[in-house]
Amino acid sequence: MTSHLTHLPAPDGLAPSPQYSHVVWGTGRFVAISGQCAFDADGAVVGVGDPAAQARQVFANLERCLSAAGAGFGDVVQLTYFVTDVAHLPAVRDARDAAFAGAPLPASSAVQVAALVRPELLLEIEAFALVPEEPATTGRTGAELRLLP
Repeated sequence: MTSHLTHLPAPDGLAPSPQYSHVVWGTGRFVAISGQCAFDADGAVVGVGDPAAQARQVFANLERCLSAAGAGFGDVVQLTYFVTDVAHLPAVRDARDAAFAGAPLPASSAVQVAALVRPELLLEIEAFALVPEEPATTGRTGAELRLLP
């Protein structure tokens, strides 16, 4: 069985957003990815003071986690962004757009927080995905996705 995702950018009565889908549903195996921060493989913070560098590292970490579950960004149904300053969101969106590479964007929420686990961290992102019941090869592109008007 494959995972089939349906993205609804704007249900009746809601304005569409180019930044996310209002509703995403599908079938498959549920995968929850813990909030990822800008840590490298040795646990050091990447991009201290640089939200763009931190966002790129976070999406690289998310990609590694998704790959471990036999998934890719095309399988993501929800992202939650935790930022210490909403001014960091454009850098997060740029990194997200590069990671999703044209795949339909998932549902998402953004929250400004007073602090993260370490003071030099500027953002954290968690993800939820739906993948086929049988683990697929890593790095799925989400070619099976459907986008509703």
